[in-house]
Amino acid sequence: MLASLRAEGRLGGQAVVAHAVTPALREWYAEGDEEELEYVAFTRAAQGALQLLRHDPAAPRRRVVISADVPAAGLVREDTELGSSTVRLPQAISVTELASIHVDGTDAEESVAAAAEVVEEALAGDPDAQFTVDGAEDHELEWYAVSELDELL
Repeated sequence: MLASLRAEGRLGGQAVVAHAVTPALREWYAEGDEEELEYVAFTRAAQGALQLLRHDPAAPRRRVVISADVPAAGLVREDTELGSSTVRLPQAISVTELASIHVDGTDAEESVAAAAEVVEEALAGDPDAQFTVDGAEDHELEWYAVSELDELL
């Protein structure tokens, strides 16, 4: 996806699932301030990256989360379940609209690889799988400016 972002200069379209601070998330986490809500959406995006890795065995075993400031009107809410942060991008976002890129460091690869193998089981409620996913989530993603995309690749 990062290579495609660099080549095309844009990210997304109707097929891209994203995470955002939605009304359902605000209602579920009513005491949370904006920063806390954004962190919840960010964490869910990182877990979504694990799911992508599970389905792409050739990809490096590192989660990637791309942050962008998109107006709420520019998103399609995917799920109205209480607490949901899932949205779809109805149109592509230009690389110039992106805020930052977050990537696991190399020290996280082993934990991320193990978590990618069992993320679906964790979502289904398997406590052992959840323990493995939590091990990957113990690694903070590193922050990169969008201008560093070439170096990341």
